[in-house]
Amino acid sequence: MVEPAKPTVPLPPAAAPAPPKTVYVVFSAEINPHTTESLIAVAAKYATEGVKELYLLFASPGGGVAQGINLYLVLRGMPFKLTTHNVGNVDSIGNVIFLAGETRYATPHSTFMFHGVGFDGVAGLRMDEKLLRERLGSVLSDQGRIAGIIAERTQLEKTAIEEFFREAQTKDATFAASCGIVHEIRDVQIPPGSPVVSLVFQR
Repeated sequence: MVEPAKPTVPLPPAAAPAPPKTVYVVFSAEINPHTTESLIAVAAKYATEGVKELYLLFASPGGGVAQGINLYLVLRGMPFKLTTHNVGNVDSIGNVIFLAGETRYATPHSTFMFHGVGFDGVAGLRMDEKLLRERLGSVLSDQGRIAGIIAERTQLEKTAIEEFFREAQTKDATFAASCGIVHEIRDVQIPPGSPVVSLVFQR
């Protein structure tokens, strides 16, 4: 007698691999709309995947104030822990982005450069009183926002920050550690096998 065929039991779907706990992202570029959008896209991707920590190895000559503050606010709102590590020079608006990190490090020979906000002149543009007042108002507004963020995220007083705006100053890692810009001076140490993403931009 032929036994009836046993019904096949579908196998449970294979579990998706767990996302890595920490992803290392290398960013060394000017702050402009393209680089800002690229870093936000990478951060959003890993936030969606459930990564617990994004470790940003960061260096920047600065760039657009609006893009820098946008990047700071978006990174601060991400659901992962953000660690920032100065791996060279962090200048100008780059300091604001760097301060988005919950934990912040600097390599021993890294620097932080601060200066006031300015704008590029346009050939043939007539600078009357109205336009000058508008430009000055914009500069002071941007400097106020930057000073507010730096004061909120470090131990620096607003009066000291305003001095940076009047006279460009470059500070070393020891200074950064003394006033809370960074929590520790340390070399970069990426564990073997860790996922590393390097953002590369045309220059």
